[in-house]
Amino acid sequence: MKAEDLKGKTADELGKMLVDLRKEQFNLRFQQSQGQLDDVSKMRKTRRDIARVKTFLTQAEQAA
Repeated sequence: MKAEDLKGKTADELGKMLVDLRKEQFNLRFQQSQGQLDDVSKMRKTRRDIARVKTFLTQAEQAA
C-alpha cells in the first residue's frame, strides 16, 4: 500500500482499513507462533501499513 492510495480516503474508510490490518496482523502473529508463516516479510509490511494509516488518520483529525 502506498501513501498515494490513502490520500483520497475519508476518516471512516481509514478506520475500517486500520481494523482490517489489525486483524491481519493478529492472524500473521498466530501463524508465526505455530510455525505456519511462510513469508515473514508480510508481518513487516503489515506493521508499516498500520503506521501509514494511523499517520493519515492523525492528519485528518488535525485538519478537522
